[in-house]
Amino acid sequence: MKVGQAEKRRDRRVETELPVYVSNATGVTRDMSPSGTFFWISGTYSVGESISFSMEMKTAGGKMMWKCRGDVVRTERRGNDMGVAVRITESAMEAALK
Repeated sequence: MKVGQAEKRRDRRVETELPVYVSNATGVTRDMSPSGTFFWISGTYSVGESISFSMEMKTAGGKMMWKCRGDVVRTERRGNDMGVAVRITESAMEAALK
């Protein structure tokens, strides 16, 4: 966070690398919280854009998909990938298809 800049996050982030799926692209999370996530993925996204995405999670009961909808709040470029910070507005946990 930059000096003099107010913290906008509502929840504490956890660093984790999970597969993330947006349309026909696959990426990986850098960190996440109950209210948002940051992931690296190919493609172009714009601040304010509403996107749907899923994250694959392994649980004791098997693989689950956390299906989310959210608003892009920040982006950053890294080579061919784009870092996308998303504020989650809707989500549901579903069993992953085998």
